[in-house]
Amino acid sequence: MPNADATNPDPAGEETAPLAPGSLTGRTALVTGSSRGIGASTVQLLAAAGADVVVNYRAKAPRAEKVAAAAEAHGVQALVVQADLTDPEGVASMFEAARERFGGLDILVMNASGGMESGMGEDYAMRLNRDAQVGLLEAALPVLRDGARVVFVTSHQAHFIRTTPTMPEYEPVARSKRAGEDALRERIPSLAERGIELVVVSGDMIEGTITATLLERANPGAIASRREEAGRLYDVDEFAREVALAAVEPVPADSTRLVGDVSGFGDAEGVRG
Repeated sequence: MPNADATNPDPAGEETAPLAPGSLTGRTALVTGSSRGIGASTVQLLAAAGADVVVNYRAKAPRAEKVAAAAEAHGVQALVVQADLTDPEGVASMFEAARERFGGLDILVMNASGGMESGMGEDYAMRLNRDAQVGLLEAALPVLRDGARVVFVTSHQAHFIRTTPTMPEYEPVARSKRAGEDALRERIPSLAERGIELVVVSGDMIEGTITATLLERANPGAIASRREEAGRLYDVDEFAREVALAAVEPVPADSTRLVGDVSGFGDAEGVRG
């Protein structure tokens, strides 16, 4: 399932980069949970297209600094900002730092999620995946420029949780992420008044993320089983390319971009990415 935690690949140098070089010059993007994994890969793709970037991290500053340095190698500016998304003051400070440095934001990628971590409290998944996401968007509104794009990253297991059961170990996360998605969708009409678009990017299990690793520990064979059922699973780089494309391509009518196989999920509305 999509999650900010994984390795720190840099797919931007590939000949088949999804975004044309220079296509985002003059624009600024903030990606939450971007010190590694899908978030880090997304940062590199946006930077390679010319966007200045804000790298958000919760706890690992050296890792975030490496992501920023790799982004700056593309000739753009990169700002590293620590913020725990469940801390409103930290989130407010993050957006203020982005405003001071860049004047505003054109792209907000809501990538950070969690809920399977130990010792965080029974309500952590809901606080992070619903409450913090709503708070993040509200705090971003004064900084988002008119016509900006907001991308919310989720999983099929969360997006389709009402019609398709998931593994018990993941269900609290899935339900909290679906609750967050629903709350964000309610704001689409008000965002549209400023020309701001929101798109939900939903992916299957993603090879190499910490969430997949934790699920495999709790339910050995889960990843292999899903891979066999789906035919293939996206890896971190592949999914990050879809997230980056979602930041610039036309938003589907239902505001949903489905990535990978959805045949095993009931009521699979929307289109595949």
